[in-house]
Amino acid sequence: MGNDSAGTERRHPVMADVAKLAGVSHQTVSRVLNGAPHVRPGTRERVLAAIRELDYRPNSAARALVTRRSQTLGVVSFESTLYGPASMLHGIEQAARSAGYFVSVTSLRSLDGRSVQEAVDRLRDQGVEGVVVIAPQISAVSAVAKLSSSVPVVAVGPGSQSRVPMVSVDNRSGAEAATGHLLDLGHRTVHHLAGPTGWLESRDRQEGWRGALEAAGAPVPRVEPGDWSARAGYQAGLRIAELDDVTAVFCANDHMALGLLRALHEAGRSIPGDISVVGFDDIPEAAYFTPPLTTVRQDFGELGRRALELLVEELEGVAHSRAHVRIPPEMVLRRSAGPATRR
Repeated sequence: MGNDSAGTERRHPVMADVAKLAGVSHQTVSRVLNGAPHVRPGTRERVLAAIRELDYRPNSAARALVTRRSQTLGVVSFESTLYGPASMLHGIEQAARSAGYFVSVTSLRSLDGRSVQEAVDRLRDQGVEGVVVIAPQISAVSAVAKLSSSVPVVAVGPGSQSRVPMVSVDNRSGAEAATGHLLDLGHRTVHHLAGPTGWLESRDRQEGWRGALEAAGAPVPRVEPGDWSARAGYQAGLRIAELDDVTAVFCANDHMALGLLRALHEAGRSIPGDISVVGFDDIPEAAYFTPPLTTVRQDFGELGRRALELLVEELEGVAHSRAHVRIPPEMVLRRSAGPATRR
């Protein structure tokens, strides 16, 4: 026995099918789909019921021709598994979808001026209404500053000199809070395991650490270089474990703090009895480190929401030529930091 799949293939419902089932014109169906006023409640409910029964999905391309709105936003990111940039992208996507927008993401290997401009041009050609650029590196902020675009652009990152609206976490104040917390616990000074050069978060967190020490009149130790990885934290931890005068370390991110903790444990150093450790980010695993990590939390959901808010305001013609929204981070106190002990 044969089976003619072509003869049994189900046809996707169209607007005329919805109109027929609801007993209305296709113009009425269109008005309901586009949220137009002056549709009677009973009529609207019949149309919506028909849409649900038929599992009708509007043709977004056809709707865009009528409304001149694609309800699609573009996001330019870069290929990275780092928690911060990945969480920024997730926060933006969630906020956009909650607001009824589709999201088209372009990931780049490098965020130089030419690559970012080409990515924005590709998204514009796809009919996006606006673009969010995730710009955590100095090169990316420079690229955003040189963008030429006929659609609104909002940047997400720590840069403060961008000529487009920007949303960022206040990394400097977070680093000041982390360093100040350790000083308040009685530590004479705080060492710093920094992120890589070229990253704005790394620069701002280092400036916040240094500023807090100088404001307190505390010595400013030599910066330990890092690259955001747990491996870099482990290697720095091996060096720090050999120093008798280190009692507190502020790590520029939680992954480096994880590597640092392992190296200190292997060297027989007690945490926080001998050395207190504070991180930055509050990755989901931070509460399960040994000991649980005191850190600085970033609200990436709020970051995405505020970025979308700025972009929608741009779409609606609200001028924000120099808007810069800073979102304050939050200290999360756990057990990796404690009072200084006398040596």
